[in-house]
Amino acid sequence: MRISLFIAATVLGVATVHANDVDTYRQSIETSRTERVAGLTAPDGWLSLIGLEWLKEGSNSVGSAADNDIVLKAGPAHLGVITLGKDGAMHIVLAAGNGALIDGKPLNEATLIDDMKAGDASPTTVSFGSASFYAIDRDGRKGLRVKDSSADSRKHFLGIDYFPIDPTWHVQANWMPATPGETLEMGSVIGTIDKYPVAGKLEFTHDGKHFQLLPVIEEPGAKQYFIVFADRTSGKETYGAARFLYVDPPKGGKVDLDFNKAYNPPCAFTPFATCPLAPHENRLDLRVTAGEKKYRGEHH
Repeated sequence: MRISLFIAATVLGVATVHANDVDTYRQSIETSRTERVAGLTAPDGWLSLIGLEWLKEGSNSVGSAADNDIVLKAGPAHLGVITLGKDGAMHIVLAAGNGALIDGKPLNEATLIDDMKAGDASPTTVSFGSASFYAIDRDGRKGLRVKDSSADSRKHFLGIDYFPIDPTWHVQANWMPATPGETLEMGSVIGTIDKYPVAGKLEFTHDGKHFQLLPVIEEPGAKQYFIVFADRTSGKETYGAARFLYVDPPKGGKVDLDFNKAYNPPCAFTPFATCPLAPHENRLDLRVTAGEKKYRGEHH
């Protein structure tokens, strides 16, 4: 259970925070940061990405040899052929004797279920040695997300730099429900525009000024709301496109908003992700000096 930082005592009219509560809070942030790095550097984490390859309608030969339609950075010279139908259906036939597996099984062929159609399940995964891929769907475009646990980006990860943990960036925001049917448009680094249902509006104060953010429902049934935001540190001290935050649903008209947990999107670490961009509505006119800073190994 979260222990609120703001258990305060009034001394000579000044609100002070107990040292024990500050220590507990700092430890919780450090723990979340450790977990964050563990996920990022996992064998199949974002740092393992080595490719994002878009399929064309019809037959697509796949493999590491230069004569393939899709040339992979790892794997057998000729892995197989993926056929993309007009209806968006995908089917793979593997070349004989290359040792590739489909969902861990030695199958010759299979229908590829992409990440959108898979829902809560996993998309169909084709693995070969230390590498693998699965199909993704982005606004009707079908592609292959290729990963390799031996990727240089994973082996040579430089770590994450942070602003100092600052309790003043842990605020209680006021919650205002969204208008029924209200949506928020967000562009992406690959040029798509998606509409997300707006969960509500967060209003908060920092340094005596008032600001607001629009959290969205990332997917149906999500237990937390998703915030994609930018601020005056973006493109300078922090990643230019956006940073991310998740918040729990409101309790008593309040939402716990902790910018010390603001983190970089996958696109800060790899050119092979499809991250959303901060919408105009979530561009804050202040410097949010909390959370993750720009990655030192940023590729762009």
